[in-house]
Amino acid sequence: MGQSDDQCVFQTAAGTEKAIYRKEQSHTGVYYMDIMDINQALSHAEFCNREYMMTHLPYEREMEFYQAIKMGNLNEAMRLYKPVGTEGFGKLSEDKLRNLKYHLIITVAFITRYCIEGGMEMEAAYNLSDVNIQRIDNCKTAEEINDIHLEFVRDYANRMKNISKKDLFSKPVIISLDYIYNNLHSKIMLKDIADKCGLSAPYISKLFHSEVGVTIVQYITQKRIEAAESLLKYSDYSCLEISDYLCFSSESHFIHVFKKYAKITPKEYRDKFFRTRWGNKA
Repeated sequence: MGQSDDQCVFQTAAGTEKAIYRKEQSHTGVYYMDIMDINQALSHAEFCNREYMMTHLPYEREMEFYQAIKMGNLNEAMRLYKPVGTEGFGKLSEDKLRNLKYHLIITVAFITRYCIEGGMEMEAAYNLSDVNIQRIDNCKTAEEINDIHLEFVRDYANRMKNISKKDLFSKPVIISLDYIYNNLHSKIMLKDIADKCGLSAPYISKLFHSEVGVTIVQYITQKRIEAAESLLKYSDYSCLEISDYLCFSSESHFIHVFKKYAKITPKEYRDKFFRTRWGNKA
């Protein structure tokens, strides 16, 4: 097994110190850090944290924050919310912006797992996590990072609040909700939903309306508009492409329905929420 030494420079308040990382290539081709070097770096970090009175957030408070999101308790989550980069966050990188990004990516990972435990569909949770991590990676300023942090805390808490409402729904309605979510990009027929539930179309329609408060058609349209809003915010897809993807009969029909729900056109929505926030081409 071949060995080579690379030098990695740590910039600290006490000055510049050099730490030698011994790289050893295993049978998997993965390089790892020598245990002695890890312990040396750990001791140095602990010394600096004591010297400059840098501490991490209390464990109990951090877990309470994740638990509040898991339970869909937005008020409690906001009470416990603390912007990244403030007191209580460790140092993961010498680069200040990268340090914030690392912390926020870790936060997304923890929230994702708590939400899955709380009942969020696993694939939906991981897809949402991927989107948020990509948004974090594209941030150019600390302000953008904190904006995203606050936004996804609210988003996750609200999603979990809606998921907790499923406890009030009967099994056929839950099956219907899941089927709709998984098929927003396809043509959804009432007969298909009824067959999935093992019930007649008139019966599942009546049951769905009585429990959810809207008709199946209204619910499908509402969820497609919400999906369209996300695509307008976070993608470069045109209105026509979004219309086709979400199975609207035409682009003009999509624009008409979107304006009915969002009170503005898709273009106006993108100009307001995408271009100004992220500085990308709409």
